[in-house]
This record gives sequence, C-alpha cells and structure tokens, in this order.
Amino acid sequence: MLKSIKVKDYMTTKLITFRPDEDIFGAIASLQTNRISGAPVIDGNGQLVGVLTEGDCLTAIIKDIYYTEAGGHVSDYMSTEVATISPEDDIVDIAVEFQKQRRKRFPVLEDGELVGQISQRDILRAVIDITQHPGHG
Repeated sequence: MLKSIKVKDYMTTKLITFRPDEDIFGAIASLQTNRISGAPVIDGNGQLVGVLTEGDCLTAIIKDIYYTEAGGHVSDYMSTEVATISPEDDIVDIAVEFQKQRRKRFPVLEDGELVGQISQRDILRAVIDITQHPGHG
C-alpha cells in the first residue's frame, strides 16, 4: 500500500547543490545542464540555507533585462523560507503537502542535515512502482 512508503525510499540523495556566493548565471546554466527545476543552497558547513528555483532565476533574468543589473549571486535570488520534511514521512502525506503548498520539491533533513530531496516526479514514480508491482510495498 502506498501509505506505508517512506520519503527515504524515493528521495534523491545525489543532489546538485549551490552555494550562496555562486554566480547566478552559473547556477542557471547548471539547472539547465542537469535538467532540474531547482536545487538546495547550502553554506560552507553544509547547512541548508535556501532553495534556488527556476522562478528565482527568472527574477534574475528579468532584473538583468529591465534594469541592466546583470549578475549577482545565488543568495540574491534564492528562497530562504524553505519547507523541509523528514525521510520517515509518508509519501501520501507529502503528496498532500505538494498540493497544499504548491511546491515542486522538498529538501529532506535528518537531524538538521540535508540528506536528500523529494520532488513531485519522485512521488509519481512511487505510484507507478506500486501500481505495476502491487505485491511489493
């Protein structure tokens, strides 16, 4: 049953991350190269300090186009109010949170450490796995 599946079973653990002092256009290029829509931002101690999304990057591009203020750092555009979840949370509960909060991803923290990220796509993968293999789970 889907309710018994934990976030840790489907979260991504090999993450693309950014540092606050990284060049914003370098980060945009990295999102494009890696075909991802956002990534966690971590400080020098590996602590989660924000998330950079495609929407944040659009803000940087618009600022460049309209105000010719090219560049800046990831910290100038990242979202700092980040909702996080636990690896022990149930997939169904997180699916509900995706709908409530209108987010595409949640960083996963365990004991304050970033251990992964789960996206809407990961939730859909869990559903497909369970519906194609009903005896497993």
